[in-house]
Amino acid sequence: MELLPEQALDQMPVTGLRGVGPRLAERLSRLGIESVGDLLFHLPLRYQDRTRLVQIAALRAGDEALVEGEIADARIGFGRRRSLRVWLTDGGAGGLLLRFFHFSNAQAAALRPGVRLRCFGEVRQGPEALEMVHPQYRSATAAEPGSTEEALTPIYPTTEGLQQSTWLALTDQALARLSAGLPELLPPGLCDGLGLPPLTEALSTLHRPPPDLPAERLRERDHPARRRLAFEELTAHQVSLRRLRRRQQQAQAPRLAGDGRLRARFLRDLPFALTAAQRRVAEEIAEDLGRPHPMLRLLQGDVGSGKTVVAALAALQAVEAGQQAAIMAPTELLSEQHWRNLHRWLAPLGLDPVWLAGRHKGRERAEVIEAIAGGTAGLAVGTHALFQDDVEFAELGLVIIDEQHRFGVHQRLRLREKGARDGRAPHQLIMTATPIPRSLAMTIYADLDLSVIDELPPGRTPVTTVALPDGRREEVIDRVRQACAQGRQAYWVCTLIEDSEALQCQAAEETERLLSAALPGLRVGLVHGRIKGAERETVMAEFAAGRVDLLVATTVIEVGVDVPNASLMIVENPERLGLAQLHQLRGRVGRGAVDSHCVLLYRAPLSRTARERIDLLRRTSNGFEIAEADLRMRGPGEVLGTRQTGELAMRIADPAADAAMLPAARHAAERILDEHPELVRPLILRWLGPKAEYGGV
Repeated sequence: MELLPEQALDQMPVTGLRGVGPRLAERLSRLGIESVGDLLFHLPLRYQDRTRLVQIAALRAGDEALVEGEIADARIGFGRRRSLRVWLTDGGAGGLLLRFFHFSNAQAAALRPGVRLRCFGEVRQGPEALEMVHPQYRSATAAEPGSTEEALTPIYPTTEGLQQSTWLALTDQALARLSAGLPELLPPGLCDGLGLPPLTEALSTLHRPPPDLPAERLRERDHPARRRLAFEELTAHQVSLRRLRRRQQQAQAPRLAGDGRLRARFLRDLPFALTAAQRRVAEEIAEDLGRPHPMLRLLQGDVGSGKTVVAALAALQAVEAGQQAAIMAPTELLSEQHWRNLHRWLAPLGLDPVWLAGRHKGRERAEVIEAIAGGTAGLAVGTHALFQDDVEFAELGLVIIDEQHRFGVHQRLRLREKGARDGRAPHQLIMTATPIPRSLAMTIYADLDLSVIDELPPGRTPVTTVALPDGRREEVIDRVRQACAQGRQAYWVCTLIEDSEALQCQAAEETERLLSAALPGLRVGLVHGRIKGAERETVMAEFAAGRVDLLVATTVIEVGVDVPNASLMIVENPERLGLAQLHQLRGRVGRGAVDSHCVLLYRAPLSRTARERIDLLRRTSNGFEIAEADLRMRGPGEVLGTRQTGELAMRIADPAADAAMLPAARHAAERILDEHPELVRPLILRWLGPKAEYGGV
């Protein structure tokens, strides 16, 4: 019999389980667990093997083990810390020290010589011998001789006030209801050929592994039980985004065919020729714009690959067709840079872009808004100010958003709404200079077509990257002095090992004072996250104009303006940053014809991972190769940043580790949308929750 929605565990509140009152329900809610289904998908972090006894002589530091033996000696020691020290032997060679720093008098009296104990804990190397600190233990006579646990013991991710015994009790109840109460949301046949078990079998295996399944096998990401859940989660995300894509493609959009007149003049007047990659991407965009359905395209291009020129061509196509275009950037400085470049390129064509940012007030702002509303402004450039309530477009046909990840996944829809009228929506072009690995792009941008500018313009000087220990700081300072003496400019980026914005800002301020004292002839500027936006923009503008020689900053300059005269980048503590972020910082230099250098000033000793990152940066400047490596080393959360991974919110799947399943998940999503529409909503609710805005739930 098919389950009714109210019978399904996905819909059953955790308060329906025995022993779950308001206080426990609130603690579970902290972990996102509202239903019994949520509880079942809250998987163990790891497993303890209490299924077999280990001889004390076979123990190694780092093991988690179950041992049994007799207390040979027990006494209270008074060293730096008072502790109860219990010496356990099992008849073999050597012994094991059990150490308790917190104990009662009754506990000390019970742990006396001659008592047999069964203990479980982590083995570590102590000053005298191997030891367990605060192991779990019980009298060996309380158990049947030789008895052990029948299966691996799961250890769950938890929060304050939730003990592992509580998790075991709750999941026991949930698993007892599993076969009758959790519907299979993947149609029959979808998992064929993938070697994946049914949902109930996968959950049972992961929560209560059979005795013959080794713990290390369960830790592997390619275990069929874990892959089964990851596949369903990937499919749910694909269903959500592809449903959104279908809905948007059903909308109408203005056909921006254009006669090509403005674009031809623009290309003719440019002082450089487009690369083959720019021409290919421009053609893909032009073809989309000529269709009666909204373009939804993500344009990826490494730092300096020439995305702005491609955006200008798209904007000109909209203007040729009698429509307006809007370009939005995350900062006033970057939006102003776009506006100045576009003004320089397009003014000779009779097109004068307007600029709207937070700094515009009063009459100046009113005049820009009036030009946009009246349609006399064919192209508007700005920050998020463009989608404020009082800004209205006459005929918005194309929305271009630069550095999409700085806005968040959903904000792009707000500017799009500015052009929605009479059942028609504007075309959208999303641009990013942050290379996104293909597996991630297929996961979080499944509602967009992808275009990639994978070629740098000729004449770009490669940036030479070197790594130096912090002890050679004076040499680096002298290098800055020499570069600035030759009329060049430099960046000095400060990071700290501690993950604190306040401490990073203090480090930048202290570094600015020290460098100003060491380089008295140079004009030194300072920007960091706690300086007000307007003041920060002013300093950046001074640097861009050449009135600041050395800019000391935190990583706020990761996405910044184009300063061709800057030829030297110093990054302190590069071991703290990810590859993609280091690559973005390095991309601030090398934008002119002069030789440019990036110095990674590290603190020794480097970890193996940090050394791998730095070596890769020295070997290649290919942003996509670097992004793929960053994804492997750090995972999607670190690569995308918290703002965007909040939208991704994967519970079990990992776009990097599970990339091989993505094509099958995309196929499964299309089949569900076409053949099983009744499964769409339950699948999205199970994995993305009721707040899945981009799924349209």
